[in-house]
Amino acid sequence: MADWKEQLNIFCGDILDEKRIRYDDILEAVCNPGDVPGNPRSHEFHGQPRPSRHEIHKIVEMLRSVLFPGYFGRWQLTEGNIHSHVRATLDLALRNLMEQVLRAICFICEEEEGGCGNCYELANETVIEFANSLPEVRRLLSTDAQFAYEYDPATMIRDEPVFCYPGMFAITNYRLAHELCRLGVPLIPRIITEYAHDITGIDIHPAAEIGESLFVDHGTAVVIGQTCIIGNKVRLYQGVTLGVKNFELDERGLPIKGVPRHPIIEDDVVIYSNASVLGRITIGKGSIVAANTRVTRDVPAGSIVYPAAVRVRVIDPETGESR
Repeated sequence: MADWKEQLNIFCGDILDEKRIRYDDILEAVCNPGDVPGNPRSHEFHGQPRPSRHEIHKIVEMLRSVLFPGYFGRWQLTEGNIHSHVRATLDLALRNLMEQVLRAICFICEEEEGGCGNCYELANETVIEFANSLPEVRRLLSTDAQFAYEYDPATMIRDEPVFCYPGMFAITNYRLAHELCRLGVPLIPRIITEYAHDITGIDIHPAAEIGESLFVDHGTAVVIGQTCIIGNKVRLYQGVTLGVKNFELDERGLPIKGVPRHPIIEDDVVIYSNASVLGRITIGKGSIVAANTRVTRDVPAGSIVYPAAVRVRVIDPETGESR
């Protein structure tokens, strides 16, 4: 009896008539250079390939194991080997990151092929500065994990948020991506945050500004927009959107990029599930936004914002009239 591979080849050979597949049309559609997104460019990015999403994901996982040694990656760490292991992992992550940052910089460089001698130096300086920001990244992540432990009554073990919580996973990716975004690295910060978005359903733009002790509980469908500013000790629950009310348009009717259009959330604010806070408004310090609330104007400090009262209309089954 033929093995499964042979059977598959026989089966596919029976149903796949290659002569009927328009290969020339397919290749014409996807392989020609041009300015359409997704098409190959006409130049070679100074000899560098495009950034690799797969490699960037691997770098993030290495950095996660550096920031939380023993929690991710190799777990058999002792006082005798932890420093050497973290150093080796960090060195590999930074070398790989250097390659990806160089690719990203060359990808958007508008200098003619061979005319740019600055990309390598810029990538090198960027990765060095990023590496030196990691102690502060770790400090911020420690405040996030501690805050989650303190304010989630379901958490019985202090390390549980680091090990288990999708919110911590997404915030870790955000804080790494934010540093690269702050340093002007193209493409890579968004790849990092979208990696977390794919896994957790939490969408945090790398350009958002977030202070200490952010707790995203449950997390699914949380959205934090590009120009959001979030203070310290803020709690967000599932389905929260910190988004846009409307867009400023240019003369062509297209949204103007980079305009502040997302909310400012001050310290000690709690926003419960499925609430939407929209536009460049401020939610004042210590305020609470109740679940299922839509907020489109400033909220003073210390406020509690409830949704509009639910209206119930009862229909008389005999007359069809309201009662």
